[in-house]
Amino acid sequence: MRKLMVIEFVTLDGVMQSLGSPDEDRDGGFEHGGWAAPYFDEVQASAAGEGLKDTTAYLFGRRTYEKMAAFWPAQPDANPMAAHLNATPKHVASRTLTALDWPGATVLQGDLADAARDLKAQGDGVISVLGSGVLVRELIAADLVDGYRLFLHPLLLGTGKRLFDDMPRPQRLRLVDSTPTSTGVLMLGYDVV
Repeated sequence: MRKLMVIEFVTLDGVMQSLGSPDEDRDGGFEHGGWAAPYFDEVQASAAGEGLKDTTAYLFGRRTYEKMAAFWPAQPDANPMAAHLNATPKHVASRTLTALDWPGATVLQGDLADAARDLKAQGDGVISVLGSGVLVRELIAADLVDGYRLFLHPLLLGTGKRLFDDMPRPQRLRLVDSTPTSTGVLMLGYDVV
């Protein structure tokens, strides 16, 4: 059975919104887009490469899928992340999309919890969830998350969408890895207890 891992870049105050670019997600008047870029280093790049080895599928929410599909298919396979994303099955939780242009991507059918359970039952490895905050909260509520791989940035933004918001109940976690980077980011691995 596959494990479902949530992989997120977050600030110390839990903000996950618009980490990649200034115009990625301006919902709510968010003005701090691209906040993660100054913190990227070789330690993070190496960790990302290691994470690819176990990932046998990706699960995205609609908005994350649309951002990823607009960028990664046009990237060369010389980029290990592009090669892996483009070759690995991608599943999208959406109530509005019916057809997807990114090769290897499919829309989940039916109830999200049932569809995610079916994905977990298919094969081995890890289903990686990148971004997709709304989806992550739904997966947490359905007790489908097996672990978290967090890149905790030494930054307080004070505003923006947060990863953990209005949890249905407390969730116990066990620390399985903690690695600092040269820029002060803590790469944290937690499994759900």
